[in-house]
Amino acid sequence: MSITIQTDFVPGKPRIAYDHMGMGEVVLFLHGIGGNRTNWHTQLRAFAPAYHAVAWDARGYGLSDDYDGPLDFGDFAKDIVRLLDHLEADNAHIVGLSMGGRIALDFVARYPGRVTTLTLSGTRASFAQRTPAERDAFLRLRKKPLVEDGKEPKDIAPGIAKSLMGRRSTDAHFDQLVESIATLHKESYIKTIEASTYYDRSAALEAISVPTLLVYGGDDRLNRPGLGREIAAQISDARFVEIQDAGHLCNIEAPAEFNDAILSFLEAR
Repeated sequence: MSITIQTDFVPGKPRIAYDHMGMGEVVLFLHGIGGNRTNWHTQLRAFAPAYHAVAWDARGYGLSDDYDGPLDFGDFAKDIVRLLDHLEADNAHIVGLSMGGRIALDFVARYPGRVTTLTLSGTRASFAQRTPAERDAFLRLRKKPLVEDGKEPKDIAPGIAKSLMGRRSTDAHFDQLVESIATLHKESYIKTIEASTYYDRSAALEAISVPTLLVYGGDDRLNRPGLGREIAAQISDARFVEIQDAGHLCNIEAPAEFNDAILSFLEAR
């Protein structure tokens, strides 16, 4: 068993970076739109005694390569296949937070046989409830500081980090989020915002047949717990856990409760 977190790479274009620890069944952690693989280090240490815990940098994030042309949101699912093949894993327990949850939903729809269990945290299935005009307005608002105002990710990091925090947040949590957002690859981040805003996987929820857990922070103002309960109601036999007073990134603010919820779920399947 690996007793330290190791960083390795999936070769190819783009090259994909991942941190991992432990041996056994793969548990793959997928970060959100403003994150990277380091957001999951607490989880890697908690899961490694029983599993091969893996956290990637999605294409265009962290140590993973940028790429030419626009992003097709489905490219993320194809990259997960590359990663699992590289790890010689037929399937994996998939844990996705926020955008990572949307990637997970897309992945299970495309490759259901490669998903052992599914855990979604602080995510939404789609933006389909918004009109095309509302989506356009949302996208312009998200891109404006970086495209029109000429700012860099580090300039917008404190404001975004503050909006994601719950009552359990500490100064250390805030600093961790700011650092994560500040290191975003600007052009790839903009591509991801564009692709994510117009991608819809909501119709696939009722088709999910793998054991599914939803874990949401009670203080999550971006994707509130009620949204998680709505998603859970559309998935057969899904379980729902709310972590009181935790914000959008409850894996960082409340790691003990977050880890216990998923580990108990995996052990009981």
